[in-house]
Amino acid sequence: MRKTLTIDDDIAVLIKQEQRRSGDSFKGTVNTLLRRGLNSHGNPEPKKKFVVTPIAMNTGLGTRYQKVEDLIEALEGPMHR
Repeated sequence: MRKTLTIDDDIAVLIKQEQRRSGDSFKGTVNTLLRRGLNSHGNPEPKKKFVVTPIAMNTGLGTRYQKVEDLIEALEGPMHR
């Protein structure tokens, strides 16, 4: 299929570099790069599941704090603001 395509200058430079590296024609290089890009887009790598492990808010003083403000006050004093 024949189509006219306008390629940005920076992309044209990258295509020419790849063409020199591969030794392929301009048309072959463009087709290879398009094929590679389109195939990689359809099969993204599976993302690793993010897991949060909760921990008890125990300061080691034998006291459990339910409010962050109480914990900060215990650690930094009443004038922490």
